[in-house]
Amino acid sequence: MISKSANKIFNESIDKYHIKNDVNQLIDNPYPKDSLEHLLYLKNWIDTVQWHLEDIIRDPEISPEEALKIKRWIDKSNQERTDVVEYLDSWFLNKYKDIKVEKNARINTESPAWALDRLSILALKIYHMKEETERTDISDAKKQEVNNKYQILLEQQNDLSTAIDELLEEIETGKKYMKVYKQMKMYNDPELNPVLYNKK
Repeated sequence: MISKSANKIFNESIDKYHIKNDVNQLIDNPYPKDSLEHLLYLKNWIDTVQWHLEDIIRDPEISPEEALKIKRWIDKSNQERTDVVEYLDSWFLNKYKDIKVEKNARINTESPAWALDRLSILALKIYHMKEETERTDISDAKKQEVNNKYQILLEQQNDLSTAIDELLEEIETGKKYMKVYKQMKMYNDPELNPVLYNKK
């Protein structure tokens, strides 16, 4: 089951990041470069750094210069995140390229990689919500609210993990097929973003 492996790798990445808990630290990916595991670890590391950048930029006392620097960093991170998701989908497309698709096979609403993207973000939500459940400086009512949210996130993780495994099983048996559309983002292309090309 790929979800079990993915969740384990996501947790490894999150735990490793929080040893230093520093957005400037470099990734130390323990998995072979061309492997699925390498891509999953990279995907979550990008998500984890960006999670903390999003916290930093919400500091009401952040200077405008620092906020702009962080915003640019987040923009770059979003592009890297999208690129890794597309690499993941390419990995799956290659894995299933020889599958005989049934005549009445259906397409899924999202690709396996974008579903794994959501699972990666869920792992981060669970880690940080669990931290909140362990606080001693909040009211009992707030603690109960946080605990309820934590339990819902665990349920979501279980449901999404099951859905991903079922999707991949259906692709493997030809009941569903993959069709991937690249994210045709325009704002990063100097020839497609009017703010950029109108400056020429």
